[in-house]
Amino acid sequence: MRSLLDTNVLVYADASDEPEKQKRAIALITATRSAGTAVLSTQVLQEYANVALRKLRLPHELIRQRIGFYRRFDMVTTSADLIAGALDLHVLRSLSFYDALIVQAAIVGGCERVLSEDMQHGAVYGGVRIENPFVTP
Repeated sequence: MRSLLDTNVLVYADASDEPEKQKRAIALITATRSAGTAVLSTQVLQEYANVALRKLRLPHELIRQRIGFYRRFDMVTTSADLIAGALDLHVLRSLSFYDALIVQAAIVGGCERVLSEDMQHGAVYGGVRIENPFVTP
C-alpha cells in the first residue's frame, strides 16, 4: 500500500525525546522504504529540514545525510497544478491549506494513505485515508 509519510514521521525518527514515537517512526520509514511503498513530497522535505534545524537543532551534515536517504523515495514535486488541487480540497473539505497540500500530493503520488499525526485519523479525502501511526489500536 503506497503511503505518503508526513513531516512528523520524519521528525520523530530523529526525536530522541520521544523514544516510543522514534522507534515507531524508524520502523515505518524502514518498512515502507523496503517495500517500495514510501512516498514523500518536496513540501515534507522542506518542513523536515526546517524542524530539524530549528527545533531538533541537528547538525547540517546530518540533515544532508537524511535528505540524501529520503531523496531515494518516490517524490511528489509541488507544482502549480498540485497547489490548485490543494486549494480545491481546502475549500471543499475544510482542510488547512498545508494539510490539503499533503493530501493532494498523496493523490498525485497514487497513495492509498497518508501517515500523519496532524490530521483526523480515519478521515478519507479523494480516496486517500489518513492514518495516525502513533495511536495505539
